[in-house]
Amino acid sequence: MRESIQLPIIDLTSPDPISTAGAIRQACVDVGFFYLINHGVDEKLFKEVLEQSKNFFSLPLEDKMKLVRRNHRGYTPLYAEKLDTSSTTQGDSKESFYIGSLEGKSVVSNLNQWPAEGIRLISLIALALDLDEDFFHKAGACDSPSGFLRLLHYPGELQLSEQVVYGASAHSDYGMLTLLATDGVGGLQVCRKKFNRPQIWEDVHHLSGAFIVNIGDMMERWTNCLFRSTLHRVMPTGQERYSMAFFLDPNPDCMVECLKSCCSDSSPPRYPPIRAGEYLEERLKVTYVS
Repeated sequence: MRESIQLPIIDLTSPDPISTAGAIRQACVDVGFFYLINHGVDEKLFKEVLEQSKNFFSLPLEDKMKLVRRNHRGYTPLYAEKLDTSSTTQGDSKESFYIGSLEGKSVVSNLNQWPAEGIRLISLIALALDLDEDFFHKAGACDSPSGFLRLLHYPGELQLSEQVVYGASAHSDYGMLTLLATDGVGGLQVCRKKFNRPQIWEDVHHLSGAFIVNIGDMMERWTNCLFRSTLHRVMPTGQERYSMAFFLDPNPDCMVECLKSCCSDSSPPRYPPIRAGEYLEERLKVTYVS
């Protein structure tokens, strides 16, 4: 019998920002994942996007391949990506469609209009790190940030294979912050102690109306490993599964270096400074198997 984990629940409409920031800090230190409720995204909008995602993935492969991925935008077919780059298994049994920012590098920054709820989450994370609530804005992370929406489809029936098949093999996300919405079908698992052997995997259950939020490697690097970028995967369940993940990453020119509130003489910075865009490019290069 597999174990399950009950993730912390963060209410974005809580009137007490200090208490909410404390809860976020605890969640990010303990597990790196939490549920976000009252986030302001209409359930009707989510259902409409989910329906259009299903329509796209139901197209013939030859039509989808006309939109094959370029510059991290477009279609990625089954088995073309392998998130666990240390594994000898085949690519992951999922197909996806990447949608990036509508802005180009030559466009004046700050054209995006950000919902108050999104700005509030970033501000609360700053408070959780004992920083000014506008820290990430002043650091340039939110000045034309690099945001990607990824529509995902995990088929229910898979080709026979002698290897272990993963919907998404074990990985931690590369960037700053990920917000995930699913259709309710299970399969997501987390491993809180990634260096322990054997690894213990725990099921993350669907919470209706909530986003599942997790910290990425860049935020772990920024916080000197105070906040945890947790290993996770998606296992096949025999059912079709649809989800959508929004990856919020800083402006590519933003310098990611250890926060002063996260280091000391006894805990010096573990990583050298690096530009956000350069870091993400290095990580993405080794992800695709074809």
